[in-house]
Amino acid sequence: MGYEIKLDIFEGPLDLLLYLIRKNEIDIYDIPIARITRQYLEYIDVLRSLNLDLAGEYLVLAATLLHIKSRLLLPVEEDPETGDEEDPRAELVRQLLEYQAFKEAALQLDSRPVLERDVFTRSGSAVAPDPLEEPEIFAEMDVFDLVKAFQQILGRLGRAEPMEIDVERMSLTDRINEIMDRLTEHKNLTFTDLIGERADRRWILYTFLALLELMKLRMIRAYQGESYGTIRLFLAVE
Repeated sequence: MGYEIKLDIFEGPLDLLLYLIRKNEIDIYDIPIARITRQYLEYIDVLRSLNLDLAGEYLVLAATLLHIKSRLLLPVEEDPETGDEEDPRAELVRQLLEYQAFKEAALQLDSRPVLERDVFTRSGSAVAPDPLEEPEIFAEMDVFDLVKAFQQILGRLGRAEPMEIDVERMSLTDRINEIMDRLTEHKNLTFTDLIGERADRRWILYTFLALLELMKLRMIRAYQGESYGTIRLFLAVE
């Protein structure tokens, strides 16, 4: 793939780390560094395979995890003053707890009414379509769930086709507007609906990036049934 995508989508490396901790149902005070480091590096590989430009802080945290992992393999040194063994994970846990506290506070503030954001005319509904009304039970996806799902979709396409010089001009803003127009018209769509008959990686990647940006702006919500099941998209508000 002869092009690079630079988009400010993700909250940061600690957000990815917290996601992995929640996904694995891990005690934040007792992080299995080997497993988390492996999964963290796998996600970085996925983002690179999608040609997403990674901020240096992601790589710094990756190096930090590897450093902690290596320290855990060595004999543990005792604090000469207290006689307690120093846990190499302690500083990382402190950062995660602090980040988690600020994130939860931000979510609480964001849930409060904001002038004109939560004001709707009579012709509109403030309630997004409920995927639980579907025959299949859906679970809401977050950004990192979507990254993993799209990596699997791209993996099924096989090798990337060579890029041509004379290609159709594609704008991320235009793709975002197209998706919003279609969701406004149809209320909910699957990813297959958005792709249509086009199966080239470039079109799929731009669709993926548009969905990520819309999720970040909380304009749409993504749901999925079982693992590897259909991804269904809804407007966050109508």
